[in-house]
Amino acid sequence: IGAEERAAVDRVLVSGHLAQGAKVAEFEHAFSAVVGGRQCIAVSSGTAALHLALLAAGIGPGDEVIVPSFSFAATANAVELVGARAVFADIDPATFCIDAAHVRSLVGPRTAAVMPVHLYGHPADMNAMRSLCRDRGLLLVEDAAQAHGAELNGVPVGALGDAAAFSFYPTKNMTTGEGGMIVVADDAMARHARLLRNQGMEERYRNEIVGFNQRMTEIAAAIGIVQLTRLAGWNATRRAHAARYDAELKQVTVPPVARGAHHVYHQYTLRSDRRDELQNRLRAAGVDSGVYYPVPIHRLPCFDRPGALPHTDTACAEVLSLPVGPHLMPDEVDAVIAAVNG
Repeated sequence: IGAEERAAVDRVLVSGHLAQGAKVAEFEHAFSAVVGGRQCIAVSSGTAALHLALLAAGIGPGDEVIVPSFSFAATANAVELVGARAVFADIDPATFCIDAAHVRSLVGPRTAAVMPVHLYGHPADMNAMRSLCRDRGLLLVEDAAQAHGAELNGVPVGALGDAAAFSFYPTKNMTTGEGGMIVVADDAMARHARLLRNQGMEERYRNEIVGFNQRMTEIAAAIGIVQLTRLAGWNATRRAHAARYDAELKQVTVPPVARGAHHVYHQYTLRSDRRDELQNRLRAAGVDSGVYYPVPIHRLPCFDRPGALPHTDTACAEVLSLPVGPHLMPDEVDAVIAAVNG
């Protein structure tokens, strides 16, 4: 967050127009250019984007939605919050994204949708997902919370399924402080999402459905408009840091990138069968790191679902994410590499 964002916020504060208004509409229009021109509906969080996208698509009680267990809990929370049931799939051990073959084996009579996660900024195998969903008549919803600017075969993430959800939480590749974006291709779904976010109304006091207050503030949108102008440059810096890690890290498994995938490295996540020892060594060297995610969603107390997901379990035990953000200086990247290599 720099001077330009602070100035944009100050202009909003001076204007006196703080709730959803012209700045939100401007941000939606600007973000549409990142997702192939699709309709964008700004909301209060990434979780709200997932929640309202599913509701706008008609997902509800009696439905099942297949999701990866190796993700943040919000992915499955959104499914359960609409009254549907999350069915947990294993991952591709190379990309950490949902495994298409396992998804196909889980499709049943109640399956209504598949929700792949573009984890760590790497696009999921959407070609396989689209084929499966087309064959089985399923909705395809992208959890793109970590993948702003990612692409698959030149098509931007967010324009690969029927709907998508982005997050603008402060740790993401761009932020609005807090916020989210629903992305849809269908006009009716877009209108339904707009009604849901604003108490069921487009025109004031003409409530058409029962809705929520999940609006984005003008303050958040003002930050987002500025941040969006920097996204491509920030992503390029992340990719440059990742390229150095790929070339210079030793005794760990660096993350491969699938053919046709444009990875934006929300996290640079390696594997090590001595993960805890490595993390302790990094900590001693003054290098921060993180484990995303130590417990698969299906084993969390709020779900506690049976099921053998071996690639997910292995990833939970081995993954470690290194600093990769655009704020890193070359000497700091050097320090990370030296600490990992010991």
